[in-house]
Amino acid sequence: MKPNPKTMDDKKLPLALVTGAAKRVGREIALHLARRGYAIGLHFFKSSQEAEATADEITALGATVMLLPADLRAAAQVNSMYEKIDESGFHLKILVNSASIMPRSDLMMISAIEWDDVLNTNLKSVWYCCQMAAKRMERGSVIINLSDAGSSRNWTGYGAYVVSKAGVDVLTRILAGQLAPNIRVCGIAPGLLLRSEGMTYSEWDRLVQKTPLKREGDFQSLTTTIDLLLSNEYITGDIISLDGGSHLG
Repeated sequence: MKPNPKTMDDKKLPLALVTGAAKRVGREIALHLARRGYAIGLHFFKSSQEAEATADEITALGATVMLLPADLRAAAQVNSMYEKIDESGFHLKILVNSASIMPRSDLMMISAIEWDDVLNTNLKSVWYCCQMAAKRMERGSVIINLSDAGSSRNWTGYGAYVVSKAGVDVLTRILAGQLAPNIRVCGIAPGLLLRSEGMTYSEWDRLVQKTPLKREGDFQSLTTTIDLLLSNEYITGDIISLDGGSHLG
């Protein structure tokens, strides 16, 4: 843990756990929630240097951050991560499941090992993190699962990824019903927010031009959507399309 002197004695601070928070989208979410006054549980897997850098930024904002390394595909490591949260004394208020991988995958060519890797990272880990979090959360807590605008699309080049995100959508709705009224569960389905590391710039630009708004999204559009879901206590089970209108067809 990297405590800030202003907050280290106040264990009543609400904690926001963000998976995949070392870089990219997860990093921006963690920084945003730190600015809102939450202590941050910063999960990462292999990106230790990026996690340290993000943790330093959070500390500089005056927030407390816990570095939580874990392979989310391994239940034992997820258990250990939550045990560390228990030991910290902070109250888990928010879970944002943002960790995911997006490899190219033809469903007729992908191996069983590759399939398991995508589904375990993108879907199984979301379910298990939700289960572990819900057992600790009190009334008024919120779970936000990041899906994808492509979860209902026929993206044959990313078959396993699309299947995993479609599963996240269904999981979100089921948990919203099961955990109500104490815990709200919502989803955000971003579109062209951040280019996948496996996608070329020309592919990205072509997709941007197909959106009704003719532009890519930005992190502010994501964080304002998170603010909406956190502040509006009458929303649960919804998956917000954040895709510049791409879902219109």
